[in-house]
Amino acid sequence: MCMVTSGFYLSLLGLSTVGNLHPKEDPYSALREFTAVVREQPLSARAALGRAQCLDAIALAERSNDRLEQAIASYRSVLEIAEDHPELVSERLLRAAANTLVDKLRFRGHLSACVSVQKRLLRLYPDDAVLHNQLGITLLLQGQPAAAQRVFEAVLQRHPNNGLAQVHLGFILKTTRGNNTEGARLMKAGLASQEPGTDDARFFFHLGDALQRLGQINFVLLQVYVEAAAKGLFLRPTQRSLYNVDRLTAKPVWTLEETTYKDFLRKLEENWKDIRDEGLALISAPKSSGYQPEAENLRDRGAWGQLELYSRGRQNRVNCARTPKTCAIVGSFEPAAGCRRGQIKFSLMEGGTHVWAHCGPTNCRLRAHLGLVVPKTEPVPVIRVEDQYLTWREGEVIVFDDSFEHEVWHNGTEARLVLIVDLWHPELSSEERAKLSAV
Repeated sequence: MCMVTSGFYLSLLGLSTVGNLHPKEDPYSALREFTAVVREQPLSARAALGRAQCLDAIALAERSNDRLEQAIASYRSVLEIAEDHPELVSERLLRAAANTLVDKLRFRGHLSACVSVQKRLLRLYPDDAVLHNQLGITLLLQGQPAAAQRVFEAVLQRHPNNGLAQVHLGFILKTTRGNNTEGARLMKAGLASQEPGTDDARFFFHLGDALQRLGQINFVLLQVYVEAAAKGLFLRPTQRSLYNVDRLTAKPVWTLEETTYKDFLRKLEENWKDIRDEGLALISAPKSSGYQPEAENLRDRGAWGQLELYSRGRQNRVNCARTPKTCAIVGSFEPAAGCRRGQIKFSLMEGGTHVWAHCGPTNCRLRAHLGLVVPKTEPVPVIRVEDQYLTWREGEVIVFDDSFEHEVWHNGTEARLVLIVDLWHPELSSEERAKLSAV
């Protein structure tokens, strides 16, 4: 809500802090008052902030990006006044405007502008670790992990026990540098600090994953994942997806009947040979246009390639043109082709491959595997979903919830080929599906 009273203009000089303002039921009339003040006193940072807050409230009420952009401009004007006339703007008022401006710019995706604002603030307060950390976070959001790493390293040089810098630097080292040892050490220390901003599911997720890869399985299960689940950051220790609808039925393995998609899944089985032939035909395609190495760093060892047909509800037209029968089947079924939180892809795994235990990103989907080429000689490939062990059979579908921890071993010598089809969780309504963001 806009934080003003109808008599704000008359009481403006009597207000000593931003927090003394009171809610206003009608931000539109308050906006007119603040706009009048700004016209008469263009150097009034307090009036500029009040105008920004009103526009912010109106933007929320109207769900208007245009209004939000006007609010952003007004928040920015407070910073401009502070730079040109620092004696006119208190530090508290400036920080209130700047922090909100950063939040709004991030929300709108204006990350370059956000970085610019944060650097302007750092010119005023160069020793402020909070501002440095916030700049590092924006750089991460901007897809600049190397630049963010330098920022967090600089914070830790001055403040070695800064928890927020520790968890973020550890996250970067683990996810972009592959340094599980140092990444785990820093994330563990940062989480232990319990500083604001550290209690985030992503840090527990990647700390546990790093420790698993370092062989510390018992510590992971008994402390990291259990603690995060107890805090409500994970649905359960073995179901660690981050984008969830909490009410959905959760079980590791589903029967075809339970999915409510039995007819579609049977159609896949009925056409498995055609699907298999299309998947096999592309194995010999050039690397640039054929199966691509798994890109999420989930492999412990071996070789695992994928050929994407749909991703986040969008068709890969080039690959579907080369697999027309497969795409005709899956493309005609909206819960699969329209699943914006999933993929449809061929998965080719060579013998000697182990995939680390991991969880998918969301509980809003179920994952179907259609066996296409499955080695029959021992040891056959196996997938563990929580505490259940499954194998594939050619021409048959298995369905599991990949938000649960799952792990794959293929210790044989021949390749395994399956078609992976993600489907909306059957308990999501069409309205919910339409509103959920893509993952």
